[in-house]
Amino acid sequence: MIKVFLADDHAVVRDGMTALMNGEQDIQVVGTASNGQQAVDQIKQIQPDIVVMDIAMPELNGIDATRQISETCPGVKVIMLSMHDSSEHIYQALKAGARGYLLKESAGKEVATAVRAVHSGRRYLSKRIETMVIEEYISRQGATPENSPIDKLSDRERQILQLVVEGKSSIEISRILPLAPKTVATYRSRLMEKLAIHDLPGLVKFAIQHGLTTL
Repeated sequence: MIKVFLADDHAVVRDGMTALMNGEQDIQVVGTASNGQQAVDQIKQIQPDIVVMDIAMPELNGIDATRQISETCPGVKVIMLSMHDSSEHIYQALKAGARGYLLKESAGKEVATAVRAVHSGRRYLSKRIETMVIEEYISRQGATPENSPIDKLSDRERQILQLVVEGKSSIEISRILPLAPKTVATYRSRLMEKLAIHDLPGLVKFAIQHGLTTL
């Protein structure tokens, strides 16, 4: 039996995916989460075989959650579920350690197929983007991290950036992480300097373009 964990911030999607997965004879949903940090914490405890992860998750986006899972639970394989087909989103997901990438619009029964493929050790990409992803990913293999601005940021800076563009204050962020409010402010100033972005609208635009939020 393939043990699957589902992470999506929409209850209707979690419920639908759970029903779909549990309807397969060889797949069982063993846990769900509504935000990225909750997903990481539960996955460390449950140790499922496969995680189906929404790319746009509150508090900790799916890409950074995948990166943490890959580092702390190397035996757990992640399939990214997304409405985005841009090369930047796909590149960041695969770079973070995702073994599959599915578009929400074409998921359906394809999710079960992807789960089986990834569980057997293969990668799985939605058919509509497969050719584009392979060509783009191969062309970027020799690129330095600086070629993608998001790679200039540390894990903590990316998480604080996401929380900032979600509208949370330094005090609220300090409670979530947890960090001292002054430390949060320091991280915020540092990431803005690295990105050469000096206002909130600019940060929001950057975060959307790089898959940190869908706001």
